[in-house]
Order: sequence, then C-alpha cells, then structure tokens
Amino acid sequence: MYLSQRYSLEDFNEVLDKNNPEVFKIKNKTGEGSFKSYNVFPGVFVVYNDFDMYECSSTFKGDSNMFCIDYCKEGRMEWVCHNNDYLYLKQGDMQMTVRKHHGKDFGFPLKKYKGITIVFYLDEANKSIKKSLDNFDVDLYDLRNKLCARDEPFIMRTKSGIEHVFNELYEVNHHIRDSYLKIKVVELLLFFKTLDGDKDREERTYFKKSQVEKIKQISKYMIDNIDKHITLEALSNKFGCSLTSMKRCFKEVYGDTIYNYMKSYRMNEACILLKESNDNISNIASYLGYDNPSKFAAAFKSVTGITPLKYRKSG
Repeated sequence: MYLSQRYSLEDFNEVLDKNNPEVFKIKNKTGEGSFKSYNVFPGVFVVYNDFDMYECSSTFKGDSNMFCIDYCKEGRMEWVCHNNDYLYLKQGDMQMTVRKHHGKDFGFPLKKYKGITIVFYLDEANKSIKKSLDNFDVDLYDLRNKLCARDEPFIMRTKSGIEHVFNELYEVNHHIRDSYLKIKVVELLLFFKTLDGDKDREERTYFKKSQVEKIKQISKYMIDNIDKHITLEALSNKFGCSLTSMKRCFKEVYGDTIYNYMKSYRMNEACILLKESNDNISNIASYLGYDNPSKFAAAFKSVTGITPLKYRKSG
C-alpha cells in the first residue's frame, strides 16, 4: 500500500473500515496512481494497486502483528528497505512480508506498477477466518513465522498452481465479489501452507543506494543523449563503475539489458512522434540516433511489426 505524504495512517484506516471500497488517488510531479481496498474478513483486506508514476512516499506505519502478500501483475516495484538497500519486485513475482520495517519510499522504474496486496492484521484476522470456516487449519502466526523468519521477506515466482488465483482476482464479477474474495484468500493461504520457507524462497540481490542512483543517472544520461549510441564501455568509464556490476544492476532496476531498454525507449518515442508530430521520418530517425531512415525503419518494424509510414497512416 502506497500513500502520498499528504495522507495519514488515520486517513487510511478510515478507508479500510468502510464496507464499500474507496479509491485513494495519489498525484505528484512524477505521475499519479491509485489503490482500491476491499474488506474480506475482519482484519483482512484485498487492495488493488495501479500506479503510473516513477515514485511515491508513504506515511503508513506497519503494525508488528501484520503481514502482507504482494503480487506484481505488471511493471516493476522498487522497495527501499529499512537499511536503505534496494529490492525489486518484477512482473509475476509474489512475496510475503511483515511490515515491521516498512520503508516510506517506493519506486516504479518503468513508470508502471499494477498488482495486488493482501493485508492481514494477525490477531483479528486469525480469529475471524477460523470463526468463519470451521476446522480451518491454517494458523496465520505459524505461516508468518515459517516464511518470514527473522522478518525477512519471502519472495518467489508465481507457479502455475497459484498464478491463476491472482489473475482471477481481476476477473471477479461484482455481484459475487464478497464471497469470491473470501474463497480466493483462503485458497492462497492453503497454498502458502504447502511452501517450505527455505526450499521455495528465491534469493534476491539487494543493491546499495549509491549503486541504484548511479544506474538511474546512466538511464537519464542516455535518454538526454538519445540521438547518440553510447557504448557500454563509455558508460562504465564515465560513471566510474565496473562493466559487470553496471549491467547486472541495470537489468535488476529496469528489467532489461541496457541495449534493449534503450531500443524500447527509442521505439516508444518514435510512436509518439509519428502520431503527434508532422516531422518527416528522416528527422525522427536522426533525432533518435539512427544514421538513416532505413536503419530506423528496420528497427521500428522489428519491434512493432509494421513500418513507420504504415504506423503513421494507421491513425
């Protein structure tokens, strides 16, 4: 859950306490986002997150007796951990985490994040689920202790046996939503009970703040010089980082190699210019760093499937 600094914990709890879901909207200089929360059981909330922004801050303070399940459906989320190390949740990732050391800053390096957070306030949730479901044998405290030992996040790629649950949470008919969400939360808990905290955990690399900031400077530098094709060696020398660590950290932050990232960025810019400007294709090619229109057209077609001229004429 990601709140703008202008929202307090009291504001958030007020939304969670309402029977009808409300959409909280966040806006800052990097874009905007929203989340919608549904109360499923007492102490259990399903939150739909949708962000089209690069970063936001939260005043939310985690409860020591809570944990959350996060699922990234689209985009990428950057966690700033309590020790100022950075961790990334990518499309198809699922994590369980306590919010004891919940950081206040979140980044979305691709300016896109869409996902689900399921929040459990343990005391209330444990009682309410067991009261609603006779003989339900999943204890939330046991689950937290097994998968989040030492308060470390448990992260894994979603498996075929569970990814459908998250996808179905997006397809629920509003007429049956209340009962359907209950069923899906229970299904998730049963799945998590089958996991082994050591064997099923996927180890992730944490990156220092200085490393991430340098990678973001590299991205900005390349975008500011989009008309130039800059070699990896030149970037490594200019920003004073080893070639290996630069490539590894860049891929973790942005989810792709430097070459593919810039190719995608150029083609996105090309689509905008072809639709929204009257510039001829030769000028667009030059602006994006291509020596001639033929090379640009070949690159554009390799990404979009059609030539720049056909794309422009398509409307």
